[in-house]
Amino acid sequence: MTPSLTVSDEVRALAPGFTHVAVEAHGLVNRPSTEDGSALLDDATRRLAARLDGRDPHQDPHMTAWREVYTAFGSKPSRTRNSAEALARRALSPAGLPRINLLVDLYNAISVAHLIPVGGEDADRIEGEMRLVRATGDEDFVTVAGGEEAVEHPDAGEVVWRDAAGVTCRRWNWRQGPRTRLTEGTSSALFLLEGMAPMPVADIGTAAAELAERLEKCSPGARITLRPQAS
Repeated sequence: MTPSLTVSDEVRALAPGFTHVAVEAHGLVNRPSTEDGSALLDDATRRLAARLDGRDPHQDPHMTAWREVYTAFGSKPSRTRNSAEALARRALSPAGLPRINLLVDLYNAISVAHLIPVGGEDADRIEGEMRLVRATGDEDFVTVAGGEEAVEHPDAGEVVWRDAAGVTCRRWNWRQGPRTRLTEGTSSALFLLEGMAPMPVADIGTAAAELAERLEKCSPGARITLRPQAS
């Protein structure tokens, strides 16, 4: 069963323009990066360049809104960028976008093409409910440092996604922990597309629908459901 998603009142007060759409998928078949996935990433980079029309990613109004919210909870947005801005910068760099595995490549392509933060979680590794909260600073965030497992703690007031076992993503959508990441063994996933006003909610839904279509093509027979944010 896919976990429920809740946004705390504290986060809603901090960012009243925040909205999200979840894509729930079961029966997926993940595999190493493919030529088709690589082509989608290349196409996403072209779409991004056309969207920006010579501007830097942070100058896009949607990215500007995310930077303002990051600043509001005490994070420096030029150092800890939201995931969409960070990916966009990589896409436009000489090195280009990394190839991880097919599912990660698919959602990274959607993020870059639409300039929307998109996360992917292995639904079977999530414990209990997924909650977007402002951290107390005592929560555990299990990550990897120097090739070894390490435990960090978010800053007090930082916005994090968490489940019953601890933080799954720090600084809203800046860094995901390895516990719930999508691997080649993932068969059930929860993808989260996040928007901030002035981006229209309909644009987030369009990106979610495109992601669902791509997932259906790479995993025929998968059960895919779009879950708009409850009002």
